[in-house]
Amino acid sequence: MKKMICIECPKSCALEVDIEGCKVTKVTSAQCPRGVKYAIAEAANPTRILTATVIATGLDLKLVPVRTDKPIPRKDIFRAMEEIGKMRITKPVRAGEVIDGNFLGLGAKLLATRQAMPAEK
Repeated sequence: MKKMICIECPKSCALEVDIEGCKVTKVTSAQCPRGVKYAIAEAANPTRILTATVIATGLDLKLVPVRTDKPIPRKDIFRAMEEIGKMRITKPVRAGEVIDGNFLGLGAKLLATRQAMPAEK
């Protein structure tokens, strides 16, 4: 049995997950159906929405907040953060603008979550 905390809703249920081989056989303590779905997905292939900041040059923000438009595999988070650390934004961006259309080849877009305009002199 594996214990995990569900992050799908504010209840943060303490789930107990029975796993045989690589398959979930039973989920207990979930207070909603999302908890069961979360436990199954988390056991098979954990994913996360990545939020971070990218360094900006010549803009009114020094760091532009970004996020992936869909979850990426948890195993790729450190590689993703290394890649974000190499990025620089030098042109104005608007919230929702795509920074990278296929981030790390994972099929997720990296989006700006805040507008950054040219710095006033």
